[in-house]
Amino acid sequence: MTVSPRGSARTEAIMRTALELGRETGYAKLSMEAVAARAGAGKHTLYRRWPSKGALLLDSLLHLHAPDLDYPDTGDVVADLRTQIHAAVDLLGNPPFGPLYRALIGEAQHDPRLAADLNERFVTPQTEKTVARLRTARERGELSPAFDLDLAMAVLSGPLYFRLLITQEPLTHAYVDRLLRALFDGMGA
Repeated sequence: MTVSPRGSARTEAIMRTALELGRETGYAKLSMEAVAARAGAGKHTLYRRWPSKGALLLDSLLHLHAPDLDYPDTGDVVADLRTQIHAAVDLLGNPPFGPLYRALIGEAQHDPRLAADLNERFVTPQTEKTVARLRTARERGELSPAFDLDLAMAVLSGPLYFRLLITQEPLTHAYVDRLLRALFDGMGA
């Protein structure tokens, strides 16, 4: 099905409205009705495209911010990871993405469909990008042949999610740099 330019503009306007309202009211008070009213769309239009506010927010966050999370490949894996993870913590640490992403993770604990979508559309693709970048570095000899790609991914993401979701300490570039030094000093070539 081809989406017309008008349809694409309308969809983007609805997504931007969802993020604006989410930032203003928070996830708990956000409603599909409020998004429809502000975007000048019918509530049924929203429900035809998105079965829930969680699905709408996930789409909105990913559509509008996915390019921010792509990996560079400069030939220096640590620099590339630093660049990408700095971009991720900048996104996760600031509205609207950060608070809304935390809310989506919370909602996913009670909504299996949202949990599956979040995993399929965000967590798994980001994990695959990271592991692919690490694999390329290992193949080029930047990393030891014994470098455990899956463990490295867990070591990189676990502390970030711990801060984001549990302690709610700030996600900073300095913290990312400490994490990268700890990982690569211990698992480097």
